[in-house]
Amino acid sequence: METVRKLIQTFFTFLTNGYVLFPWTKNIYQGSFKIVCSPGLNCYSCPASITYCPLGSIQQLLLGIRFSFETGSYFFGSYVFGTIGIIGSLTGRLTCGWLCPFGLLQELLYKIPSWRKFRTAKPLRYIKYFMLVFLVIVFPLVLTDQWGMGKPWFCKFVCPAGTLEAGFPMLALQPDLRATVGLLFYNKLFWLFLFLIWSVFSCRFFCKTACPLGAFYGLFNKISFLQLHLNEENCTDCGACFQVCPMEIQFNKNVNSPECILCMRCLHEGCKFDAISLRGAGLPLSPISSKKYIRK
Repeated sequence: METVRKLIQTFFTFLTNGYVLFPWTKNIYQGSFKIVCSPGLNCYSCPASITYCPLGSIQQLLLGIRFSFETGSYFFGSYVFGTIGIIGSLTGRLTCGWLCPFGLLQELLYKIPSWRKFRTAKPLRYIKYFMLVFLVIVFPLVLTDQWGMGKPWFCKFVCPAGTLEAGFPMLALQPDLRATVGLLFYNKLFWLFLFLIWSVFSCRFFCKTACPLGAFYGLFNKISFLQLHLNEENCTDCGACFQVCPMEIQFNKNVNSPECILCMRCLHEGCKFDAISLRGAGLPLSPISSKKYIRK
């Protein structure tokens, strides 16, 4: 199953970044597919991207609301909110584990041998909720200039995916942009290298600590259509689910945690006692053994 997941991650990375003509056009793709909302973190300004990022779209919507009200234009981004709301309600945070290009990159970096691997401290995991509430929603909406326009705070000051997918390629494609490089770009370089380097030592460090999109999807994990189910009668509390989990969750201690990306490694690689199963709307989607095991 892990091989299948990696193939799906790779396929979706190339699918959402499928504009192969960018080395010749030297610009961002603006074709008809650009109206499609990418479920994962995938920068709109990446020259290969044929989709747009939901986080960037939400910020662009909110940063212009006050200006639009002042000019008499009233609108609400129901398409963007509706899209990620539907994804979250159907699959929870599965997108992070199966479809997100930046998540795939972090997992590949974690495979690099290092002298030690670290667990992520629990308090750091709350940073992503700060990012979601303030940098994605509150700051673009409230902190505006004299014309009533805000800024895309997360995209502009933090997003490592944007720096990697858009910043470097556009500087290579359009050398004239290099004259504009300044403190803001170096700030984003710092965050990019911090998350990439630390991903070698801690699996999916950005996903655990700072991704607002993961924070949003995680809010749906306990109510989504697709969920993992714990059979308490079979569970021996052996901790095998924790040993294989890239998000460092012991499933039987925190069923459908907001941190869970539904990679299903606990189901297929960890648990040997058929204590974990996949369900859709409460109905089993994976084989369940009728065996019962004695707790140790």
